[in-house]
Amino acid sequence: MPPASTKAPATAVGADSDHRLAPSSPGYRRMSFALFAAGVATFALLYSTQALLPAVSADFGVSASAASWTVSAATGALALCVLPMSALSERYGRRTVMTASLAVAVVVGLLVPFAPSLEWLVALRAVQGAALAGLPASAMAYLAEEVRPKALIAAIGLFVAGNSIGGMSGRIVTGWVAQLWGWRAALAAVGLMAVVCALVFRAMLPKARHFTPGSLNPRALAKTVRGHLADPLLLRLYAIGALFMTVFGAVYTVIGYRLVEAPFSLPQGIVGSIFLVYLVGTVSSAAAGKLVARLGRRGALYLAVTTTAAGLLLSLAQSLPAVLLGLVLITAGFFAGHAVASSSVSRTAKTGRAQASALYQSAYYLGSSAGGTLGAVAFHSGGWAGTVVLGLLAVLGVVSITLYGTRVARAEHRLVLAAARH
Repeated sequence: MPPASTKAPATAVGADSDHRLAPSSPGYRRMSFALFAAGVATFALLYSTQALLPAVSADFGVSASAASWTVSAATGALALCVLPMSALSERYGRRTVMTASLAVAVVVGLLVPFAPSLEWLVALRAVQGAALAGLPASAMAYLAEEVRPKALIAAIGLFVAGNSIGGMSGRIVTGWVAQLWGWRAALAAVGLMAVVCALVFRAMLPKARHFTPGSLNPRALAKTVRGHLADPLLLRLYAIGALFMTVFGAVYTVIGYRLVEAPFSLPQGIVGSIFLVYLVGTVSSAAAGKLVARLGRRGALYLAVTTTAAGLLLSLAQSLPAVLLGLVLITAGFFAGHAVASSSVSRTAKTGRAQASALYQSAYYLGSSAGGTLGAVAFHSGGWAGTVVLGLLAVLGVVSITLYGTRVARAEHRLVLAAARH
């Protein structure tokens, strides 16, 4: 089921007749600010408990692996709901689905601090993750329909920037608030921040002018999805995204436990501030295009996995500067690899790009969920070294898939040359 209206209107034959949003228009600035606010709220809520896991463990008297479900439940539910939400946005509109999704997630976010038990906390986080799926499922399609093609990359960049700022600021806010008033107050602070972002989003986002409702056709959707899942290259890209996110989810779910323990014994606020390392990811993801131009897609992936692996090994040191440098390398490698894989999905899919992208996001967040849970289990069993081993296995998986893709590409090239000679 291809997107209903990702092309310009038929009358849009030139810049003057294209009535979609341009950078010079007030509507474009309002739209950019609205989606930036939505991105901040989405990722602040989605990962709100990640920096608080040691405090959650202590309060409920549970292990790291049990507490990690407060993160994995949210990302796992989001992964499962991205594709259905993308279908709903085709029928009811991107703006409607985004507004409803954010509203539900914010309401749940205000209830989360009052969870009486770990089980209730995990359940509420799963509902929150499912609701948040409507944002990534609809935002890209909204931008493709409402923004002029030349301005599209910049608009998407602002939304992604909102995601990274939200993920980083949410963790930092929760870390410092938790140090002063406890983890429940920290979650309440994130919930209130998300309320403000949701109100800004609703007030600022322009009405959709180029959306054409489609029908909810499960058979067409299933056919499109089957076609994507039968494409070997797309499958490899989905697996690469999931494996990169497994490393990232494992490291950032567990790092708080390591840093509050000896020999580091850092306070909660400082641990939350560690997530400033995310700014490195903003730089490395922006540089991914240049890396691909210079090294090719597979060459850029090899560089990304090498950087990630080096960071994992360096993080084993008992020196705080070495651990921080390891986190910098892991973050840079992850964001570069994710940027290469995700951008390759849209280029590879010839039809149903919205669904191809939704499948990548599903794999990506399933990797986050698996990484958070398995990373905590590995940490419980073997300490930080166990988490590093898990990360290195995931990195080895990326290398194996990329090597296999290289062999396939070379074999296909030889077949083409042989056919040309005959």
